[in-house]
Amino acid sequence: MFVLMNYCKHSGTAYMHGLKHASGEFVVIMDADLSHHPKYLPSFIRKQKETGADIVTGTRYVSNGGVHGWNLMRKLTSRGANVLAQTLLQPGASDLTGSFRLYKRSVLEDVISSCVSKGYVFQMEMIVRATRKGYHIEEVSRFALTHFHLCKAGL
Repeated sequence: MFVLMNYCKHSGTAYMHGLKHASGEFVVIMDADLSHHPKYLPSFIRKQKETGADIVTGTRYVSNGGVHGWNLMRKLTSRGANVLAQTLLQPGASDLTGSFRLYKRSVLEDVISSCVSKGYVFQMEMIVRATRKGYHIEEVSRFALTHFHLCKAGL
């Protein structure tokens, strides 16, 4: 089942609304603007099956990961936010601002219920809270095509 939401400025609101309509044991969160290609989903599923992870998150910041179509300001903003968060929060994931993730439904429900932020930092809070709650997080490399990405951080 696919639930398509368009809540650019309030990711958390979209997630909560989408959860009400989603079914199944797992939920995949991905941008619907073609920046997250579905061809990467098998690697997320494979990683979850191999490791039993509660969350599998795509990362642009490991080998074979990356982005295409971002201007310098967008790259610096994303990288800077991740470096700052890594330093201060030690979240256990390399790409906190990414939004291409696979969650066990029960984990997503638990983590999202404790989040307070909205918008861009919501992605960061989700991973940090999941880490603090002791959930198992794994990463897979991904290459984002962001020609059409319209609303992340207003850039």
